[in-house]
Amino acid sequence: MYQVVRARLCALAGGVGTALRRRAARQGLRRNDAGMVTSEYAMGIVAAVAFAVVLYKVVTSGAVSAELQGIVKGALDARM
Repeated sequence: MYQVVRARLCALAGGVGTALRRRAARQGLRRNDAGMVTSEYAMGIVAAVAFAVVLYKVVTSGAVSAELQGIVKGALDARM
């Protein structure tokens, strides 16, 4: 008895899911995004690393480094 009820419920659930998938495909609501998430993460990581490299080069350049040292020295020498 249990197996019969279970089989009927599975058939019913599968039928409903299949009908919904068919309707979504007909209406163009379903997209195939297989593999897109991984490539998006990879592109985000590449962009973040590129930004970090550019930022590092700017901060370690001579003019910016001298300005930052001047700001720090001025803040440490400030008196109230």
